[in-house]
Amino acid sequence: MSPVLAGVLQLLALVAALALAYRPLGEYMARVYSSPKHCAPEKWIYKAIGANPDAEMRWPAYLRSVLAFSAVGVLFLYLLQRVQGVLPGSLGFASVKPDQAFNTAVSFVANTNWQSYAGEQTMGHVVQTGGLAVQNFVSAAVGMAVAVALVRGFARSRTGELGNFWSDLVRGTFRILLPLAVVGAVVLVATGVIQNFAGIHEVGQFLNGHSAGGTQQWNGGAVANQEVIKELGTNGGAYFNANSAHPFENPTPFSNLFEIFLILLIPFALTRTFGRMVGSVRQGYAILATMATIWLGFTALMMWTEFAHHGPALQAAGGAMEGKETRFGIGASAIFSVATTLTSTGSVNSFHSSYTGLGGGIQLLGMQLGEIAPGGVGSGLYGMLIMAVIAVFIAGLMVGRTPEYLGKKIGTREIKFAACYILVTPAVVLGLTALAMALPTPVHSMANGGAHGFSEVLYAYTSAGNNNGSAFAGLNADTQWFNTTTGIAMLLGRFLPMVFVLALAGSLAEQTPVPVTAGTLRTEKALFTGLLVGTILIVTGLTYFPALALGPLAEGLAS
Repeated sequence: MSPVLAGVLQLLALVAALALAYRPLGEYMARVYSSPKHCAPEKWIYKAIGANPDAEMRWPAYLRSVLAFSAVGVLFLYLLQRVQGVLPGSLGFASVKPDQAFNTAVSFVANTNWQSYAGEQTMGHVVQTGGLAVQNFVSAAVGMAVAVALVRGFARSRTGELGNFWSDLVRGTFRILLPLAVVGAVVLVATGVIQNFAGIHEVGQFLNGHSAGGTQQWNGGAVANQEVIKELGTNGGAYFNANSAHPFENPTPFSNLFEIFLILLIPFALTRTFGRMVGSVRQGYAILATMATIWLGFTALMMWTEFAHHGPALQAAGGAMEGKETRFGIGASAIFSVATTLTSTGSVNSFHSSYTGLGGGIQLLGMQLGEIAPGGVGSGLYGMLIMAVIAVFIAGLMVGRTPEYLGKKIGTREIKFAACYILVTPAVVLGLTALAMALPTPVHSMANGGAHGFSEVLYAYTSAGNNNGSAFAGLNADTQWFNTTTGIAMLLGRFLPMVFVLALAGSLAEQTPVPVTAGTLRTEKALFTGLLVGTILIVTGLTYFPALALGPLAEGLAS
C-alpha cells in the first residue's frame, strides 16, 4: 500500500468514527447542560465549596467566578511545583524554579500546556498526577462552561442570566470529561500506553537486537490517564518531552489514530449541542460544515506539501520524513499535526520544525485562525460563534440591512465585543514577537537564523497566545524572558477573550427576539457557510499575512 493511500484511508476512518459519535455525544452534552437535577456527588461538591448551583448568574458574576477559580488554580499549581523537592513521589527531582513554575502553572490552567521543560526530568508523580492532570480536566471544563454560557445568550431572551458557572464546571467535569476519560484510558492501556507509579529505571541501549553499549534512564508514570485527558480536553501537556511521539504515550498506529479522534471528538460534537440548545439542529450543522471544511482543507494541503517530492532526498524517503516517526509515516503525522494546531491541543507526534516551509506555515495559520476548526474544547465553539457574528455583520453591510443572528440583532454593542475578541489575541502575539526580535537577549535562544529563526519565535507566541501549547522546537524557551512573556501571553490570550465572550452573551440574552422576514439571512444554509469560511480566512490573512510572509512563506518559496 502506498503511503499516500494509507494516509487517505486513515483520514476516512477518522471521519467515519467522528460521524458515528457526533449525534449521541452532542445530544448527551445538551441534556447535561440543560438538566435541572444534580446527582449526589455534585451536591457534595457544591456544599463543600459553598456554591448554590441553582442561582442564575449575569455575565459579570459568571466572569468573576471563572477568573477566581482560575486564579486559585494558578496559585495552587505554582506552590505545588515550588515544594516538589520535599514531596513524596518526587522521584528525586528538585523543586521547580520560580519562572518555570509560573509559566507551567499558567499554561495548564489556561488550557495551553506550553512546556519549556522535559517532563520526565522535571516533574514527579505528585505534580504530574495531582497537579497537571487535574488541571487538564478543569481547564477544559471551564472552556466548555463559557461556550455554553454564550449559547444560552443566543437561546434566551429578555434576561441577562447565563446559568451558573459552578454547576456548568462540575457537570462538564464529572458527567462528560471523566466518563469519557475512563473509557479512553482503558483503550490506551490496551494499546500499550503505560500506567504505573514506577520510579526511574536504568536500561541498556540496543540496536537491531544487539547491545549498543551505554545506558539510558526511563521513567514510569500514570501516563494513560494523563494522555487521554490531554487529548480529550485539547490540553496537549505531555508526561514525556517527546510528547505523543514517545512510545510510552503513543505506541502504535491505532493509538495514534485514536488520540486524533479524542482531540476532535468534543469540539465537533459541541456543534450538535449548540444546535439543540438554540432549538435548531440545522444551525449546528452550518457551524459543523464550516469547521469541517477548514479542517479537511488544511489536512489535504498539509499532506500534499509533505508528500511532494522536491529533491533526491525526499524522493528516496517517499516524502518529507525528517522529524517524523516511522511508526506513523507522513500521512498520520500530517493528520495529527493539523488536528493539534486547528485545536488548542498542542500535542505533537512529530517535529514541527522539520516540516517543509509551507507545512510550517499551515501549522501557524491553523493556530492564527483562532483555533476554531474545530478548535479547543469550548473555546472552538465560542470562537466560531464570534466569527459568525462578524460574518452576519459583513453580510448586513453588503445588503444595507441590520444584521441578525439566531433572532438577535447584531448592533453596535455586540459588534464591539466581537471586534475586541478578534483583535486582542493578534495584538498580544504580534506585539510580543516584535519585542522579542527587537531586543538583543531573546534572539540568542534561536537555533536558526533567517526566516526559519523568525518562524520559531512567531510560532512560540502564536502557540502561547492562542492557547495551543505546541512548539516549533529549535527555540530555547526555558529562559526568564520566554517563561515570563509566554506566561503573560497565555494569561491574556485565554482570559481576555472570555471577557468579551461573556459580555456578548449577556448583551444577547437581554434582547427580545426579532421575527424572521423575507430579508433575513438564512444562517443555516450553505451560502452562509461559504461566507463564514471566507470571513475567517480573510480576517486572519489580513492580520497575520505580513508576519507569515517574513517567516514560513519566505522559507517555503526559497526552498
